[in-house]
Amino acid sequence: MPHAAARLRDTVHHATRGLIDREQLAELMLLAAVAGEHLLVVGPPGTAKSAVVRRVAAGLGGRYFEYLLGRFTEPSELFGPIDLRRLREGRVEADVQGMLPEADVAFLDEVFLGSTAILNTLLGVLNERRFRRGHTDIACPLRVCVAAANGLPEDPALAAFADRFMLRLFVGPVSDDRLELLLEGGWASESTTLPPSTSLADLDLLATRVPQVDMSRVRPRLAQELRRLRADGLELSDRRIVKTQRLVAAAAVLAGRESATEADLWPLMYVLPTAEAQRKAQDLLRDSLLATANPILRSAAEAAVLQPRSREDRLLQAAQECLQADAAERGRRAEAVLREIDANFTRAALGPELAAARGQLAEQVSADA
Repeated sequence: MPHAAARLRDTVHHATRGLIDREQLAELMLLAAVAGEHLLVVGPPGTAKSAVVRRVAAGLGGRYFEYLLGRFTEPSELFGPIDLRRLREGRVEADVQGMLPEADVAFLDEVFLGSTAILNTLLGVLNERRFRRGHTDIACPLRVCVAAANGLPEDPALAAFADRFMLRLFVGPVSDDRLELLLEGGWASESTTLPPSTSLADLDLLATRVPQVDMSRVRPRLAQELRRLRADGLELSDRRIVKTQRLVAAAAVLAGRESATEADLWPLMYVLPTAEAQRKAQDLLRDSLLATANPILRSAAEAAVLQPRSREDRLLQAAQECLQADAAERGRRAEAVLREIDANFTRAALGPELAAARGQLAEQVSADA
Protein backbone atom coordinates (compact mmCIF):
# COMPACT_ATOMS: atom_id res chain seq x y z
CA MET A 1 0.00 0.00 0.00
CA PRO A 2 2.69 2.60 0.85
CA HIS A 3 4.46 1.92 -2.46
CA ALA A 4 1.22 2.32 -4.42
CA ALA A 5 0.45 5.60 -2.63
CA ALA A 6 3.98 6.87 -3.26
CA ARG A 7 3.73 6.09 -6.98
CA LEU A 8 0.44 7.96 -7.18
CA ARG A 9 1.98 10.90 -5.32
CA ASP A 10 4.78 11.02 -7.91
CA THR A 11 2.19 10.92 -10.69
CA VAL A 12 0.39 13.94 -9.22
CA HIS A 13 3.67 15.79 -8.67
CA HIS A 14 4.75 15.26 -12.28
CA ALA A 15 1.30 16.11 -13.65
CA THR A 16 1.21 19.52 -11.95
CA ARG A 17 4.76 20.55 -12.83
CA GLY A 18 4.56 24.07 -14.23
CA LEU A 19 0.87 24.44 -13.27
CA ILE A 20 1.05 26.79 -10.29
CA ASP A 21 -1.42 26.33 -7.41
CA ARG A 22 -3.11 23.38 -9.08
CA GLU A 23 -1.71 20.59 -6.88
CA GLN A 24 -4.91 20.83 -4.84
CA LEU A 25 -7.04 19.90 -7.85
CA ALA A 26 -4.81 16.97 -8.80
CA GLU A 27 -4.77 15.64 -5.25
CA LEU A 28 -8.54 15.91 -4.83
CA MET A 29 -8.94 14.03 -8.09
CA LEU A 30 -6.82 11.26 -6.59
CA LEU A 31 -8.78 11.30 -3.31
CA ALA A 32 -12.08 11.08 -5.21
CA ALA A 33 -10.83 8.15 -7.31
CA VAL A 34 -9.68 6.17 -4.27
CA ALA A 35 -12.98 6.89 -2.48
CA GLY A 36 -15.06 5.98 -5.54
CA GLU A 37 -16.60 9.46 -5.66
CA HIS A 38 -16.59 12.37 -8.14
CA LEU A 39 -15.25 15.93 -8.15
CA LEU A 40 -16.87 19.20 -9.25
CA VAL A 41 -14.50 22.09 -10.03
CA VAL A 42 -15.98 25.59 -10.16
CA GLY A 43 -14.02 28.53 -11.52
CA PRO A 44 -13.49 30.92 -14.43
CA PRO A 45 -12.07 29.83 -17.80
CA GLY A 46 -8.32 29.84 -18.20
CA THR A 47 -7.45 28.41 -14.78
CA ALA A 48 -5.88 25.17 -16.09
CA LYS A 49 -8.69 22.88 -14.97
CA SER A 50 -8.68 20.72 -18.08
CA ALA A 51 -4.86 20.68 -18.27
CA VAL A 52 -4.58 19.24 -14.76
CA VAL A 53 -7.24 16.58 -15.32
CA ARG A 54 -5.73 15.57 -18.65
CA ARG A 55 -2.24 15.20 -17.17
CA VAL A 56 -3.36 13.26 -14.11
CA ALA A 57 -5.43 10.94 -16.32
CA ALA A 58 -2.39 10.33 -18.54
CA GLY A 59 -0.36 9.49 -15.43
CA LEU A 60 -2.94 7.04 -14.14
CA GLY A 61 -3.25 5.26 -17.47
CA GLY A 62 -6.42 3.61 -18.67
CA ARG A 63 -9.02 5.06 -21.02
CA TYR A 64 -9.76 8.77 -20.84
CA PHE A 65 -12.82 10.61 -22.12
CA GLU A 66 -13.18 14.40 -22.30
CA TYR A 67 -16.01 16.52 -23.66
CA LEU A 68 -17.16 20.14 -23.62
CA LEU A 69 -20.94 20.19 -23.27
CA GLY A 70 -23.21 22.78 -24.87
CA ARG A 71 -26.91 23.51 -25.14
CA PHE A 72 -27.21 21.41 -28.27
CA THR A 73 -25.00 18.47 -27.28
CA GLU A 74 -26.66 15.18 -28.22
CA PRO A 75 -26.53 12.11 -25.93
CA SER A 76 -24.80 10.16 -28.71
CA GLU A 77 -21.81 12.54 -28.46
CA LEU A 78 -21.11 11.23 -24.95
CA PHE A 79 -22.58 7.74 -24.92
CA GLY A 80 -22.16 6.65 -28.51
CA PRO A 81 -24.51 6.41 -31.52
CA ILE A 82 -27.14 3.74 -32.05
CA ASP A 83 -25.63 0.62 -33.62
CA LEU A 84 -27.35 0.52 -37.04
CA ARG A 85 -26.47 -3.11 -37.68
CA ARG A 86 -28.17 -4.17 -34.44
CA LEU A 87 -31.08 -1.80 -35.14
CA ARG A 88 -31.79 -3.65 -38.42
CA GLU A 89 -32.03 -6.79 -36.28
CA GLY A 90 -34.68 -5.10 -34.11
CA ARG A 91 -32.45 -4.24 -31.13
CA VAL A 92 -31.69 -0.70 -29.93
CA GLU A 93 -28.10 -0.78 -28.74
CA ALA A 94 -25.46 1.92 -28.44
CA ASP A 95 -21.99 1.64 -29.92
CA VAL A 96 -19.97 2.77 -26.87
CA GLN A 97 -16.50 2.16 -28.28
CA GLY A 98 -14.25 5.06 -27.24
CA MET A 99 -17.10 6.85 -25.48
CA LEU A 100 -17.87 7.75 -21.85
CA PRO A 101 -19.30 4.33 -20.81
CA GLU A 102 -15.88 2.77 -21.52
CA ALA A 103 -13.79 5.44 -19.77
CA ASP A 104 -11.71 4.89 -16.63
CA VAL A 105 -11.32 8.64 -16.08
CA ALA A 106 -13.67 11.30 -17.49
CA PHE A 107 -13.71 15.09 -17.66
CA LEU A 108 -16.93 16.92 -18.53
CA ASP A 109 -16.53 20.66 -19.03
CA GLU A 110 -19.55 22.98 -18.64
CA VAL A 111 -21.44 19.98 -17.33
CA PHE A 112 -24.58 21.94 -16.35
CA LEU A 113 -25.24 22.84 -19.99
CA GLY A 114 -26.17 19.21 -20.68
CA SER A 115 -29.75 18.39 -21.60
CA THR A 116 -32.13 16.54 -19.29
CA ALA A 117 -31.60 13.36 -21.32
CA ILE A 118 -27.83 13.61 -20.90
CA LEU A 119 -27.93 14.39 -17.16
CA ASN A 120 -30.41 11.58 -16.44
CA THR A 121 -28.19 9.06 -18.22
CA LEU A 122 -25.14 10.48 -16.44
CA LEU A 123 -26.75 9.80 -13.07
CA GLY A 124 -26.69 6.08 -13.76
CA VAL A 125 -23.07 6.19 -14.90
CA LEU A 126 -21.94 8.26 -11.90
CA ASN A 127 -23.96 6.60 -9.15
CA GLU A 128 -24.23 2.99 -10.22
CA ARG A 129 -21.38 2.75 -12.73
CA ARG A 130 -23.87 1.39 -15.25
CA PHE A 131 -24.94 2.63 -18.68
CA ARG A 132 -28.47 1.85 -19.82
CA ARG A 133 -29.93 2.79 -23.19
CA GLY A 134 -32.45 0.69 -25.07
CA HIS A 135 -31.24 -2.91 -24.91
CA THR A 136 -27.78 -1.76 -23.78
CA ASP A 137 -27.03 -2.39 -20.11
CA ILE A 138 -23.32 -2.51 -19.32
CA ALA A 139 -21.06 -1.98 -16.32
CA CYS A 140 -18.80 1.09 -16.55
CA PRO A 141 -15.16 0.96 -15.38
CA LEU A 142 -15.28 4.64 -14.37
CA ARG A 143 -12.97 5.40 -11.43
CA VAL A 144 -13.59 9.14 -11.26
CA CYS A 145 -15.44 11.81 -13.17
CA VAL A 146 -14.31 15.41 -12.89
CA ALA A 147 -16.91 17.98 -13.92
CA ALA A 148 -16.21 21.68 -14.41
CA ALA A 149 -18.41 24.77 -14.52
CA ASN A 150 -18.04 28.53 -14.28
CA GLY A 151 -20.56 28.67 -11.42
CA LEU A 152 -23.05 26.65 -9.42
CA PRO A 153 -26.52 26.19 -10.94
CA GLU A 154 -29.56 27.95 -9.48
CA ASP A 155 -32.08 25.59 -11.08
CA PRO A 156 -33.21 23.10 -8.35
CA ALA A 157 -33.10 20.20 -10.83
CA LEU A 158 -29.49 20.98 -11.73
CA ALA A 159 -28.61 21.51 -8.06
CA ALA A 160 -29.88 17.98 -7.35
CA PHE A 161 -27.64 16.64 -10.12
CA ALA A 162 -24.67 18.62 -8.75
CA ASP A 163 -25.20 16.99 -5.36
CA ARG A 164 -23.94 13.73 -6.86
CA PHE A 165 -20.44 15.22 -6.93
CA MET A 166 -19.26 14.70 -3.37
CA LEU A 167 -16.16 16.89 -3.59
CA ARG A 168 -16.32 20.58 -4.50
CA LEU A 169 -13.30 22.70 -5.38
CA PHE A 170 -13.49 26.43 -6.12
CA VAL A 171 -10.51 27.75 -8.08
CA GLY A 172 -9.44 31.24 -9.05
CA PRO A 173 -6.50 33.01 -10.71
CA VAL A 174 -3.03 32.63 -9.22
CA SER A 175 -2.30 35.13 -6.43
CA ASP A 176 -0.03 38.17 -6.91
CA ASP A 177 2.85 36.81 -4.80
CA ARG A 178 3.16 33.79 -7.13
CA LEU A 179 3.03 35.55 -10.50
CA GLU A 180 6.73 34.97 -11.13
CA LEU A 181 6.19 31.24 -10.63
CA LEU A 182 3.16 31.37 -12.93
CA LEU A 183 5.16 33.01 -15.71
CA GLU A 184 8.08 30.63 -15.35
CA GLY A 185 5.90 27.55 -15.01
CA GLY A 186 3.71 28.52 -17.95
CA TRP A 187 6.75 29.02 -20.15
CA ALA A 188 8.29 25.71 -19.08
CA SER A 189 5.02 23.78 -19.44
CA GLU A 190 5.04 24.44 -23.18
CA SER A 191 7.74 21.77 -23.44
CA THR A 192 6.64 19.59 -20.50
CA THR A 193 5.88 16.02 -21.43
CA LEU A 194 2.92 14.16 -19.99
CA PRO A 195 3.70 12.13 -16.86
CA PRO A 196 4.81 8.54 -17.36
CA SER A 197 1.84 6.25 -16.97
CA THR A 198 1.82 4.20 -13.76
CA SER A 199 -1.05 1.77 -13.50
CA LEU A 200 -4.67 1.80 -12.49
CA ALA A 201 -3.76 -1.22 -10.38
CA ASP A 202 -2.24 1.10 -7.75
CA LEU A 203 -5.47 3.09 -7.63
CA ASP A 204 -7.59 -0.04 -7.44
CA LEU A 205 -5.45 -1.53 -4.68
CA LEU A 206 -5.96 1.51 -2.48
CA ALA A 207 -9.67 1.68 -3.33
CA THR A 208 -10.19 -1.90 -2.12
CA ARG A 209 -8.77 -0.92 1.28
CA VAL A 210 -11.23 1.92 1.87
CA PRO A 211 -14.14 -0.26 3.14
CA GLN A 212 -11.70 -2.00 5.50
CA VAL A 213 -10.64 1.19 7.31
CA ASP A 214 -11.60 1.25 10.99
CA MET A 215 -13.78 4.35 11.43
CA SER A 216 -14.83 3.66 15.03
CA ARG A 217 -12.24 5.97 16.62
CA VAL A 218 -13.02 8.99 14.48
CA ARG A 219 -16.77 8.61 13.90
CA PRO A 220 -17.82 10.36 17.17
CA ARG A 221 -15.52 13.29 16.35
CA LEU A 222 -16.91 13.51 12.82
CA ALA A 223 -20.46 13.60 14.20
CA GLN A 224 -19.44 16.33 16.64
CA GLU A 225 -18.02 18.52 13.86
CA LEU A 226 -21.12 17.97 11.74
CA ARG A 227 -23.27 19.17 14.65
CA ARG A 228 -21.14 22.30 14.90
CA LEU A 229 -21.65 22.97 11.22
CA ARG A 230 -25.41 22.49 11.53
CA ALA A 231 -25.56 24.79 14.56
CA ASP A 232 -23.92 27.49 12.41
CA GLY A 233 -26.46 27.01 9.62
CA LEU A 234 -24.25 24.86 7.35
CA GLU A 235 -26.53 21.98 6.42
CA LEU A 236 -25.53 18.83 4.52
CA SER A 237 -27.86 16.23 3.09
CA ASP A 238 -27.94 12.84 4.79
CA ARG A 239 -26.38 11.32 1.67
CA ARG A 240 -23.42 13.70 1.80
CA ILE A 241 -22.97 13.12 5.54
CA VAL A 242 -22.85 9.34 5.14
CA LYS A 243 -20.53 9.46 2.11
CA THR A 244 -18.13 11.82 3.90
CA GLN A 245 -16.93 8.72 5.73
CA ARG A 246 -15.63 7.25 2.45
CA LEU A 247 -13.56 10.37 1.85
CA VAL A 248 -12.15 10.29 5.38
CA ALA A 249 -11.34 6.59 4.97
CA ALA A 250 -9.68 7.25 1.59
CA ALA A 251 -7.56 10.01 3.15
CA ALA A 252 -6.47 7.54 5.83
CA VAL A 253 -5.59 4.88 3.24
CA LEU A 254 -3.49 7.34 1.21
CA ALA A 255 -1.71 8.36 4.42
CA GLY A 256 -0.90 4.72 5.15
CA ARG A 257 -3.32 4.27 8.04
CA GLU A 258 -5.65 1.30 8.57
CA SER A 259 -7.60 3.23 11.20
CA ALA A 260 -8.86 6.76 10.53
CA THR A 261 -7.76 9.46 12.98
CA GLU A 262 -8.46 13.16 13.52
CA ALA A 263 -5.69 13.85 11.00
CA ASP A 264 -8.02 12.50 8.28
CA LEU A 265 -11.11 14.63 8.91
CA TRP A 266 -10.09 17.44 6.55
CA PRO A 267 -12.07 16.15 3.48
CA LEU A 268 -15.18 17.35 5.32
CA MET A 269 -14.29 20.87 4.13
CA TYR A 270 -14.60 19.88 0.47
CA VAL A 271 -17.99 18.23 1.02
CA LEU A 272 -19.57 21.59 1.80
CA PRO A 273 -21.39 22.70 -1.37
CA THR A 274 -20.49 26.41 -1.74
CA ALA A 275 -17.35 28.52 -1.49
CA GLU A 276 -18.96 30.63 1.23
CA ALA A 277 -19.84 27.53 3.28
CA GLN A 278 -16.27 26.25 2.96
CA ARG A 279 -14.84 29.57 4.17
CA LYS A 280 -17.22 29.65 7.15
CA ALA A 281 -16.32 26.07 8.03
CA GLN A 282 -12.62 26.88 7.92
CA ASP A 283 -13.13 29.57 10.56
CA LEU A 284 -15.47 27.40 12.61
CA LEU A 285 -13.40 24.20 12.66
CA ARG A 286 -9.87 25.57 12.46
CA ASP A 287 -8.98 24.68 16.04
CA SER A 288 -10.69 21.29 15.76
CA LEU A 289 -8.55 20.18 12.80
CA LEU A 290 -5.10 21.08 14.12
CA ALA A 291 -3.98 17.47 13.72
CA THR A 292 -4.56 17.50 9.94
CA ALA A 293 -1.73 15.81 8.04
CA ASN A 294 -1.38 13.77 4.88
CA PRO A 295 2.02 13.03 3.27
CA ILE A 296 0.45 12.21 -0.12
CA LEU A 297 -2.19 14.95 -0.35
CA ARG A 298 -0.33 17.82 1.32
CA SER A 299 -1.69 20.69 -0.73
CA ALA A 300 -5.31 19.61 -0.47
CA ALA A 301 -5.04 19.05 3.28
CA GLU A 302 -3.29 22.39 3.80
CA ALA A 303 -5.80 24.36 1.77
CA ALA A 304 -8.72 22.68 3.52
CA VAL A 305 -7.82 23.84 7.03
CA LEU A 306 -5.30 26.66 6.48
CA GLN A 307 -3.03 25.23 9.16
CA PRO A 308 0.66 26.16 9.32
CA ARG A 309 1.80 22.58 9.92
CA SER A 310 0.81 21.26 6.51
CA ARG A 311 1.93 24.49 4.83
CA GLU A 312 5.35 24.16 6.43
CA ASP A 313 5.64 20.54 5.24
CA ARG A 314 4.87 21.59 1.67
CA LEU A 315 7.34 24.47 1.67
CA LEU A 316 10.03 22.29 3.21
CA GLN A 317 9.56 19.77 0.41
CA ALA A 318 9.74 22.56 -2.19
CA ALA A 319 12.93 23.94 -0.61
CA GLN A 320 14.58 20.50 -0.49
CA GLU A 321 13.68 19.79 -4.12
CA CYS A 322 15.11 23.17 -5.11
CA LEU A 323 18.37 22.49 -3.26
CA GLN A 324 18.71 19.09 -4.93
CA ALA A 325 18.09 20.45 -8.44
CA ASP A 326 20.86 21.21 -10.90
CA ALA A 327 22.49 24.65 -10.71
CA ALA A 328 20.48 26.26 -13.52
CA GLU A 329 17.10 25.14 -12.20
CA ARG A 330 18.08 25.86 -8.58
CA GLY A 331 18.99 29.41 -9.50
CA ARG A 332 15.60 30.00 -11.16
CA ARG A 333 13.51 28.52 -8.38
CA ALA A 334 15.34 29.58 -5.22
CA GLU A 335 14.06 33.18 -5.14
CA ALA A 336 10.46 32.10 -5.72
CA VAL A 337 10.57 29.52 -2.91
CA LEU A 338 12.19 32.06 -0.57
CA ARG A 339 9.51 34.60 -1.42
CA GLU A 340 6.75 32.11 -0.61
CA ILE A 341 8.35 31.06 2.69
CA ASP A 342 8.63 34.69 3.78
CA ALA A 343 5.06 35.41 2.70
CA ASN A 344 3.74 32.62 4.93
CA PHE A 345 6.01 32.69 7.99
CA THR A 346 7.88 35.20 10.10
CA ARG A 347 11.45 34.21 10.97
CA ALA A 348 10.39 33.47 14.55
CA ALA A 349 7.58 31.15 13.41
CA LEU A 350 9.80 28.99 11.18
CA GLY A 351 10.38 25.41 12.33
CA PRO A 352 14.03 24.33 12.62
CA GLU A 353 14.04 22.24 9.41
CA LEU A 354 12.41 24.92 7.27
CA ALA A 355 14.63 27.61 8.84
CA ALA A 356 17.72 25.58 7.89
CA ALA A 357 16.46 25.04 4.35
CA ARG A 358 15.64 28.73 4.04
CA GLY A 359 19.17 29.61 5.12
CA GLN A 360 20.66 27.35 2.47
CA LEU A 361 18.41 28.86 -0.21
CA ALA A 362 19.40 32.38 0.87
CA GLU A 363 23.08 31.44 0.64
CA GLN A 364 22.50 30.06 -2.84
CA VAL A 365 20.78 33.27 -4.00
CA SER A 366 23.58 35.40 -2.55
CA ALA A 367 26.23 33.25 -4.23
CA ASP A 368 24.50 33.60 -7.59
CA ALA A 369 24.05 37.37 -7.28
